Amino acid sequence: MTEQQPQDQQPQQQQHPDDAAERLVPAPIRLVLVDDHRMFRTGVRAELDQVAGSAVEVVGEADDAPRAVAVILATRPQVVLLDVHLPGGGGIEVLKQCLTRAPDVRFLALSVSDAAEDVIGVIRAGARGYVTKSITGVELVDAVRRVADGDAVFSPRLAGFVLDAFSGSAAPVDEELDRLTTREREVLRLIARGYAYKEIARELVISVKTVESHVSSVLRKLQLSNRHELSRWATARRLV
Repeated sequence: MTEQQPQDQQPQQQQHPDDAAERLVPAPIRLVLVDDHRMFRTGVRAELDQVAGSAVEVVGEADDAPRAVAVILATRPQVVLLDVHLPGGGGIEVLKQCLTRAPDVRFLALSVSDAAEDVIGVIRAGARGYVTKSITGVELVDAVRRVADGDAVFSPRLAGFVLDAFSGSAAPVDEELDRLTTREREVLRLIARGYAYKEIARELVISVKTVESHVSSVLRKLQLSNRHELSRWATARRLV
Protein backbone atom coordinates (compact mmCIF):
# COMPACT_ATOMS: atom_id res chain seq x y z
CA MET A 1 0.00 0.00 0.00
CA THR A 2 1.37 3.37 -1.00
CA GLU A 3 1.82 5.72 1.90
CA GLN A 4 -0.26 8.88 1.43
CA GLN A 5 1.85 12.00 1.50
CA PRO A 6 0.51 14.72 3.76
CA GLN A 7 -0.74 17.76 1.84
CA ASP A 8 0.96 21.05 2.31
CA GLN A 9 -1.03 23.21 4.69
CA GLN A 10 -1.04 26.95 4.32
CA PRO A 11 -0.21 28.64 7.59
CA GLN A 12 -3.18 30.52 8.99
CA GLN A 13 -2.72 34.23 9.30
CA GLN A 14 -3.41 35.50 12.76
CA GLN A 15 -5.69 38.48 12.92
CA HIS A 16 -4.31 41.33 14.90
CA PRO A 17 -6.85 42.57 17.50
CA ASP A 18 -6.33 46.16 16.37
CA ASP A 19 -7.36 45.25 12.78
CA ALA A 20 -10.75 43.98 13.97
CA ALA A 21 -11.20 46.99 16.21
CA GLU A 22 -10.58 49.36 13.31
CA ARG A 23 -13.29 47.70 11.24
CA LEU A 24 -15.78 48.17 14.09
CA VAL A 25 -15.21 51.93 14.36
CA PRO A 26 -17.88 53.71 12.24
CA ALA A 27 -16.78 56.33 9.76
CA PRO A 28 -17.26 59.91 10.99
CA ILE A 29 -20.35 61.83 9.97
CA ARG A 30 -19.26 64.31 7.30
CA LEU A 31 -20.82 67.70 8.01
CA VAL A 32 -20.96 71.17 6.44
CA LEU A 33 -21.62 74.15 8.70
CA VAL A 34 -23.52 77.11 7.20
CA ASP A 35 -23.96 80.31 9.21
CA ASP A 36 -23.17 83.94 8.44
CA HIS A 37 -21.45 84.56 11.79
CA ARG A 38 -17.87 83.29 11.95
CA MET A 39 -17.73 83.32 15.75
CA PHE A 40 -20.84 81.15 15.92
CA ARG A 41 -19.35 78.65 13.46
CA THR A 42 -16.17 78.55 15.56
CA GLY A 43 -18.23 77.85 18.67
CA VAL A 44 -20.19 75.05 17.01
CA ARG A 45 -16.95 73.46 15.77
CA ALA A 46 -15.56 73.54 19.31
CA GLU A 47 -18.72 71.95 20.73
CA LEU A 48 -18.70 69.21 18.10
CA ASP A 49 -15.02 68.48 18.77
CA GLN A 50 -15.54 68.38 22.52
CA VAL A 51 -18.68 66.24 22.52
CA ALA A 52 -18.34 64.05 19.43
CA GLY A 53 -14.56 63.97 18.94
CA SER A 54 -13.70 62.19 15.70
CA ALA A 55 -17.29 60.93 15.26
CA VAL A 56 -18.22 64.15 13.40
CA GLU A 57 -15.94 65.68 10.77
CA VAL A 58 -16.58 69.24 9.56
CA VAL A 59 -15.64 69.09 5.88
CA GLY A 60 -16.68 72.62 4.91
CA GLU A 61 -18.13 75.95 6.00
CA ALA A 62 -20.01 78.78 4.30
CA ASP A 63 -21.28 82.19 5.33
CA ASP A 64 -23.87 82.91 2.63
CA ALA A 65 -26.25 81.05 0.34
CA PRO A 66 -24.16 80.95 -2.87
CA ARG A 67 -21.05 79.72 -1.03
CA ALA A 68 -23.16 77.16 0.84
CA VAL A 69 -24.46 75.67 -2.40
CA ALA A 70 -20.94 75.49 -3.85
CA VAL A 71 -19.43 73.87 -0.74
CA ILE A 72 -22.25 71.36 -0.32
CA LEU A 73 -22.14 70.24 -3.95
CA ALA A 74 -18.34 69.99 -3.85
CA THR A 75 -18.09 68.00 -0.60
CA ARG A 76 -21.39 66.02 -0.62
CA PRO A 77 -21.63 65.76 3.19
CA GLN A 78 -24.06 63.53 5.03
CA VAL A 79 -25.47 66.39 7.10
CA VAL A 80 -25.62 70.18 6.68
CA LEU A 81 -26.19 72.42 9.69
CA LEU A 82 -28.05 75.28 8.02
CA ASP A 83 -28.94 78.72 9.32
CA VAL A 84 -32.33 79.90 8.07
CA HIS A 85 -31.46 83.57 7.44
CA LEU A 86 -28.42 83.92 5.21
CA PRO A 87 -27.11 86.64 2.91
CA GLY A 88 -27.63 85.89 -0.73
CA GLY A 89 -30.91 84.01 -0.64
CA GLY A 90 -31.56 82.35 2.71
CA GLY A 91 -31.66 78.74 3.84
CA ILE A 92 -34.68 77.85 1.71
CA GLU A 93 -32.80 78.84 -1.45
CA VAL A 94 -29.88 76.61 -0.41
CA LEU A 95 -32.28 73.70 0.06
CA LYS A 96 -33.92 74.26 -3.32
CA GLN A 97 -30.62 74.39 -5.19
CA CYS A 98 -28.95 71.48 -3.41
CA LEU A 99 -31.64 68.85 -2.99
CA THR A 100 -32.31 68.61 -6.72
CA ARG A 101 -28.62 67.93 -7.38
CA ALA A 102 -27.60 66.18 -4.16
CA PRO A 103 -30.74 64.43 -2.86
CA ASP A 104 -28.80 62.24 -0.40
CA VAL A 105 -27.60 65.22 1.63
CA ARG A 106 -29.65 65.76 4.80
CA PHE A 107 -30.26 69.22 6.23
CA LEU A 108 -30.74 70.19 9.86
CA ALA A 109 -31.79 73.82 10.36
CA LEU A 110 -30.00 75.53 13.26
CA SER A 111 -31.39 78.99 13.86
CA VAL A 112 -32.04 81.63 16.48
CA SER A 113 -35.55 82.01 15.04
CA ASP A 114 -38.43 80.00 16.44
CA ALA A 115 -41.06 81.65 14.23
CA ALA A 116 -43.61 79.21 12.81
CA GLU A 117 -43.20 80.44 9.23
CA ASP A 118 -39.43 79.83 9.37
CA VAL A 119 -39.83 76.32 10.75
CA ILE A 120 -42.56 75.32 8.30
CA GLY A 121 -40.79 77.00 5.36
CA VAL A 122 -37.54 75.05 5.65
CA ILE A 123 -39.31 71.77 6.40
CA ARG A 124 -41.48 72.17 3.32
CA ALA A 125 -38.30 72.94 1.35
CA GLY A 126 -36.79 69.61 2.44
CA ALA A 127 -34.95 69.98 5.77
CA ARG A 128 -35.03 66.90 8.02
CA GLY A 129 -35.21 68.89 11.24
CA TYR A 130 -35.08 72.25 12.98
CA VAL A 131 -33.40 73.13 16.27
CA THR A 132 -32.78 76.49 17.88
CA LYS A 133 -29.40 77.91 18.87
CA SER A 134 -30.23 77.48 22.56
CA ILE A 135 -29.52 73.74 22.09
CA THR A 136 -26.69 72.21 24.13
CA GLY A 137 -23.63 70.60 22.55
CA VAL A 138 -24.74 67.12 23.60
CA GLU A 139 -28.22 67.69 22.15
CA LEU A 140 -26.77 69.04 18.91
CA VAL A 141 -24.50 66.03 18.39
CA ASP A 142 -27.44 63.72 19.07
CA ALA A 143 -29.56 65.65 16.56
CA VAL A 144 -26.81 65.42 13.91
CA ARG A 145 -26.51 61.66 14.44
CA ARG A 146 -30.26 61.14 14.22
CA VAL A 147 -30.59 63.20 11.04
CA ALA A 148 -27.67 61.29 9.51
CA ASP A 149 -29.59 58.08 10.31
CA GLY A 150 -32.67 59.40 8.53
CA ASP A 151 -34.73 60.58 11.51
CA ALA A 152 -36.56 63.88 11.80
CA VAL A 153 -35.49 66.09 14.72
CA PHE A 154 -37.11 69.17 16.22
CA SER A 155 -36.70 71.28 19.33
CA PRO A 156 -39.66 70.33 21.57
CA ARG A 157 -41.71 73.52 21.21
CA LEU A 158 -41.25 73.59 17.43
CA ALA A 159 -42.62 70.13 16.74
CA GLY A 160 -46.18 71.41 17.16
CA PHE A 161 -45.75 73.86 14.27
CA VAL A 162 -44.79 71.03 11.96
CA LEU A 163 -47.53 68.68 13.15
CA ASP A 164 -50.14 71.42 12.68
CA ALA A 165 -48.82 72.37 9.24
CA PHE A 166 -48.84 68.84 7.87
CA SER A 167 -52.05 67.72 9.55
CA GLY A 168 -54.00 70.55 7.93
CA SER A 169 -54.77 72.25 11.23
CA ALA A 170 -52.18 74.99 11.00
CA ALA A 171 -53.06 78.56 11.80
CA PRO A 172 -54.27 80.59 8.82
CA VAL A 173 -51.55 81.94 6.55
CA ASP A 174 -50.55 85.52 7.26
CA GLU A 175 -51.72 87.07 4.00
CA GLU A 176 -49.72 90.27 4.53
CA LEU A 177 -46.48 88.38 5.13
CA ASP A 178 -47.25 86.09 2.22
CA ARG A 179 -47.20 89.08 -0.15
CA LEU A 180 -43.49 89.62 0.50
CA THR A 181 -40.75 87.91 -1.46
CA THR A 182 -37.98 85.98 0.32
CA ARG A 183 -35.57 88.89 -0.19
CA GLU A 184 -38.10 91.42 1.11
CA ARG A 185 -38.54 89.33 4.26
CA GLU A 186 -34.77 89.25 4.77
CA VAL A 187 -34.59 93.03 4.46
CA LEU A 188 -37.58 93.42 6.78
CA ARG A 189 -35.95 91.31 9.50
CA LEU A 190 -32.73 93.27 9.33
CA ILE A 191 -34.60 96.60 9.44
CA ALA A 192 -36.43 95.35 12.54
CA ARG A 193 -33.09 94.42 14.13
CA GLY A 194 -31.92 98.01 13.74
CA TYR A 195 -29.57 97.59 10.77
CA ALA A 196 -28.79 100.68 8.70
CA TYR A 197 -29.25 100.46 4.92
CA LYS A 198 -25.48 100.20 4.37
CA GLU A 199 -25.28 97.35 6.89
CA ILE A 200 -28.15 95.52 5.20
CA ALA A 201 -26.47 95.95 1.81
CA ARG A 202 -23.23 94.47 3.19
CA GLU A 203 -25.05 91.63 4.96
CA LEU A 204 -27.06 90.59 1.89
CA VAL A 205 -24.35 91.43 -0.64
CA ILE A 206 -26.55 93.87 -2.54
CA SER A 207 -26.39 97.61 -3.25
CA VAL A 208 -27.82 100.31 -0.98
CA LYS A 209 -30.18 101.33 -3.80
CA THR A 210 -31.50 97.76 -3.98
CA VAL A 211 -32.09 97.84 -0.21
CA GLU A 212 -34.01 101.10 -0.56
CA SER A 213 -36.07 99.58 -3.37
CA HIS A 214 -36.96 96.55 -1.23
CA VAL A 215 -37.91 98.73 1.74
CA SER A 216 -40.17 100.87 -0.47
CA SER A 217 -41.81 97.74 -1.84
CA VAL A 218 -42.38 96.32 1.66
CA LEU A 219 -43.86 99.60 2.91
CA ARG A 220 -46.20 99.73 -0.09
CA LYS A 221 -47.33 96.11 0.24
CA LEU A 222 -47.92 96.38 3.99
CA GLN A 223 -49.38 99.90 3.76
CA LEU A 224 -46.94 101.27 6.33
CA SER A 225 -45.28 104.69 6.41
CA ASN A 226 -41.73 104.30 7.76
CA ARG A 227 -39.10 101.89 9.09
CA HIS A 228 -40.29 102.35 12.70
CA GLU A 229 -43.72 101.01 11.74
CA LEU A 230 -41.97 98.19 9.89
CA SER A 231 -40.04 97.28 13.05
CA ARG A 232 -43.20 97.22 15.14
CA TRP A 233 -44.98 95.14 12.50
CA ALA A 234 -42.14 92.59 12.37
CA THR A 235 -41.82 92.41 16.16
CA ALA A 236 -45.54 91.76 16.55
CA ARG A 237 -45.17 88.74 14.27
CA ARG A 238 -41.99 87.53 16.00
CA LEU A 239 -39.95 87.89 12.81
CA VAL A 240 -36.99 89.55 14.50
